[in-house]
Amino acid sequence: MASLSFKGIIFDLDGVITKTAHIHNWAWKNMFDDFLKKRAEKEKKPFRSFTHEDDYLPYVDGKPRYQGVKSFLESRKIKLPMGELNDTPEKETVYGLGNRKNIVYKEIISKEGPEVFQSSIKLIKSLKEKGIKIGVASSSQNCQQIIQLAGIEELFETRVDGVVSLELGLKGKPNPDIFVQAAHNLGLLPHDCIMVEDAVSGVQAGRNGNFGLVLGVARHDNEDVLNTNGADIVVKDLSAISIKNLDNWFRKGVKEDSWRLTYYGFNKEEEKLRETLCAVGNGYFGARGCFEAENASGTHYPGTYIAGVYNKTPTLVRGRKIFNNDLVNCPNWLPIEFRI
Repeated sequence: MASLSFKGIIFDLDGVITKTAHIHNWAWKNMFDDFLKKRAEKEKKPFRSFTHEDDYLPYVDGKPRYQGVKSFLESRKIKLPMGELNDTPEKETVYGLGNRKNIVYKEIISKEGPEVFQSSIKLIKSLKEKGIKIGVASSSQNCQQIIQLAGIEELFETRVDGVVSLELGLKGKPNPDIFVQAAHNLGLLPHDCIMVEDAVSGVQAGRNGNFGLVLGVARHDNEDVLNTNGADIVVKDLSAISIKNLDNWFRKGVKEDSWRLTYYGFNKEEEKLRETLCAVGNGYFGARGCFEAENASGTHYPGTYIAGVYNKTPTLVRGRKIFNNDLVNCPNWLPIEFRI
């Protein structure tokens, strides 16, 4: 293979390289369930446990520790003071709960040790042989400890994690700061790099950072969710994609498909914006990119416009009659059905 069309890859750690996501989930659940039980007893309300699908994935996964605490508490409409960074685990503050979770996580990881995805390590080694620069970016403040325990520290030319983020004042996902910083450390621009993520917030960060390719890893059967939030390609494991696949995407996909806008699922709030962005025309006739079905939800605005078909309407401005030529929205042809 000739020289590759991309120059670097930034990998997330938990869930992409190491099998530590389930440990994070367990530590979060252990901490939050204990907190929620005591709070429910105190307020004499029913206890609702912390779950993987409804709580961990949407509010905590991929985010910096204290941001994850704050995000989850807000989802339950629980207000706690931020507190201080060095708050003890017993304190009911955002920092206190975050520190409590970290103690549980460190205890587990010290006993069990981090397990890695061999397919990810194999791909990284193959990329390094091709001269591709490799970085790791993680919200975790334990990133360095994890890659050292796993014996893979030498695979990465740069590491941007929770500790570095605090030092440099970087914002957490879905802000792209940590990934952009990693690319910068490698001497590259984001559009020359691939970034690999398994969390929704991480995929959003890749899109926000204008990375050349955002590769999603759907280990939770969440392909559609990752696609919806900005992943260009989604696989269940990195064994499902090759260096040739990645190179072909850069060489052909960007050039051939760069005009396409693809949306997954229905989002009521974004429908009118999507219709505008998906409008098509040929200079004579144009149509907004609306659903072909009739407008039952009241959320979209079909538009059919023909060159030369317009209204000339007068408007009185400071005593003067001003004429405006406005395009006429012609009859919507999309819901027409033919029957024989």
